[in-house]
Amino acid sequence: MSTDERMDRYAKLAIQVGVNLQPGQDLFVDASTEHAPLVRRIARTAYAAGARYVDVEYSDRHLIRAQVELGGDEALGWTPPWTLLRAQEVIRRRGCLLSLRGEPEPDLMAGVDQARIARTDMLEARQTRLHAVTERLVAWAVIACPTPGWARAVFGEPDVERLWQAVESAVRLDLPDPVAAWRTHVEQLAARARAVAERRFDAVRFRGPGTDLVVGLLDGAPWIGGAGETAWGQAHVPNLPTEEVFTTPDRRRADGVIRSTRPLSSGGLDVRDLTLRFASGRVTEVHASSGEDAIRQVIATDEGSARLGELALVDDTSRVGRLGQTFRHTLLDENAACHLALGHGIGFSGDGVGAEPQRLAVNESAVHMDFMVGGPEVEVDGLEPGGAAVPLLRGDRWQL
Repeated sequence: MSTDERMDRYAKLAIQVGVNLQPGQDLFVDASTEHAPLVRRIARTAYAAGARYVDVEYSDRHLIRAQVELGGDEALGWTPPWTLLRAQEVIRRRGCLLSLRGEPEPDLMAGVDQARIARTDMLEARQTRLHAVTERLVAWAVIACPTPGWARAVFGEPDVERLWQAVESAVRLDLPDPVAAWRTHVEQLAARARAVAERRFDAVRFRGPGTDLVVGLLDGAPWIGGAGETAWGQAHVPNLPTEEVFTTPDRRRADGVIRSTRPLSSGGLDVRDLTLRFASGRVTEVHASSGEDAIRQVIATDEGSARLGELALVDDTSRVGRLGQTFRHTLLDENAACHLALGHGIGFSGDGVGAEPQRLAVNESAVHMDFMVGGPEVEVDGLEPGGAAVPLLRGDRWQL
């Protein structure tokens, strides 16, 4: 399809399915400067759908590198008060939040102190956004936006057209009616989530090469797939693409060892061969062939950053997984395989948890970092309260 058609279809999908913008709502967009052509299409589509105002915040990773290399220690991670006010206003007005992701220069931070990069996160701003998302105070979505630099990182050459074609497939833009296709897909994921929730498993076990981990679940915490819903009932699809069903685990119950099955690339970090050991819910050992210091910095952020906040299941029907490509970006890569997340729990998936001790078992943290742990060699079982194991994934194929 032509560039114009692609951009228009993608903008329509982001507005109608992603954030599901309603007339009179504000739309807040955050993106890199290189994403501007798509952002402009999104703004026009949003106004045509009745948006009151479209507010765009552009970022530039070169500014982060300058701070890491030349800035003082005391300013790393500082959150300017006006950025908090901006985020709080979106929450106050029950607005929509759309984030564009796609590193223009994934290797920009090569050779830079990884621990200092990890410290550049503006934790207060991140906490505000996590609160808005997990407490369902905004209709939000994250979408991928290809760039030549990202294409070079994935394919070894700046073939952005090839990357666009992969993203088109992942987000179903290649189908005659992407919006209708997404509504069908979301319902299929919801049905799968209901099937898992009905079994009321006590825990989930991952077993494979270098992996044997049992993660405890919260009694009553639902499994979620596809769409989310705001506190006032506005449906939205948080991730485009999404292929997962997920839940919030018990922060106190994770024991064993887990090895990541795909590289973790996030915010300039490049972590490979990550292995984590857990005891009583907390990370006790960290090993990686690259990026180990950065992960140690992440889990030292606060008390909850060394515990799990999400458990997600993905099988081989995933459109992302079927592409057979590592995209060096969590938004896509996590939808190719089962994954876990260190840090903040997905608060709204704990809505069904009644007793106060159970509510306290939902993890709280200023970070939320996904890492991929699934694949054909990893067996996943649901463990019933009596200990019986029920196969969930075998050879990457859904069993339940």
